[in-house]
Amino acid sequence: MKKFKVSPKMLASALMIMILTILTACGSNAANSDETANAPTLEPTAATEIRKIIHAMGETEITGTPKRVVVLTTQGTETLLELGIKPIGAVQSWIGDPWYDHIKDQMEGVEILGDETQPNLELIASLQPDLILGTKVRQEAIYEQLKAIAPTVMTENLGDSMIENFTLYAKALNLEAEGQKVLADYDNLIAEASARLGDKTKLEVSLARFQAGKARVYYKQNFAGIVLDQLGFARTEAQNKEEFAEEITKEQISVLDGDVLFYFASDRSGETAASDTAKEWLADPIAQNMNINKNGQSYQVDEAIWNSAGGIIAAKLLIADIEKYFENIQI
Repeated sequence: MKKFKVSPKMLASALMIMILTILTACGSNAANSDETANAPTLEPTAATEIRKIIHAMGETEITGTPKRVVVLTTQGTETLLELGIKPIGAVQSWIGDPWYDHIKDQMEGVEILGDETQPNLELIASLQPDLILGTKVRQEAIYEQLKAIAPTVMTENLGDSMIENFTLYAKALNLEAEGQKVLADYDNLIAEASARLGDKTKLEVSLARFQAGKARVYYKQNFAGIVLDQLGFARTEAQNKEEFAEEITKEQISVLDGDVLFYFASDRSGETAASDTAKEWLADPIAQNMNINKNGQSYQVDEAIWNSAGGIIAAKLLIADIEKYFENIQI
């Protein structure tokens, strides 16, 4: 067998080919590295964006725009509906079976989760929400359990905080621009209604709630009180307080006097005990000497709209109510 001899010239050629191959590979890797370094950085999409929401119970991270929303306040339900979102689950209304009359047509198919004070945690978990909206004043004790199910955002309280709560929920829902438009429209409604009412807003308004066997005077820091204030109404001297409400006795009923009294009675389905208490107290000899009775300016109004719903839909209906009642009131 003939041996193959490698000449020095052949070795040199082979070595040169190896060196060129290595250099080419290095150059290619360097070029790829430069391309990677210079490639544009892609911004996170809305679907993957992580937002930090500061709320009454701390800070919550929410990814993108929530689609499966559970709401644990009747006020919050109205926020969702006004923003064009139907919740997958909601606490039932305080009046109605199970929803307030003014929202029931929009709530078909929504899972009932108990009420604000006792929402059904098992049922909430089974719905697999990607956002839970609640309030500290009702659900503080179960916040840890709720946030273990899904990101949870809570308002501080209810009643006098409709605008602040609406803004917080709109932010959590990633619908800030839409929320700002809703509030701008609401501000315009307030301004237009106030202009139509004119000097009638100088009349001193009294506000009360009757329950079975008892009554409360409502001051300025409650749902109806806030709307009346936004419209520019005067309140009676006795009720011109930055407070929520206070229980009174029948002997103290003169605290409800004014130019006009609006009162709501907390009757539940089929019951009349609260309305009966209102009739009894307002027929009392002390009450008969009050201006509201002498002038016939005492009106029972819808409690769902004026008190318990507490949301922006109810607020707009309350404004319409006020305009309706004041059409026939002279100053």
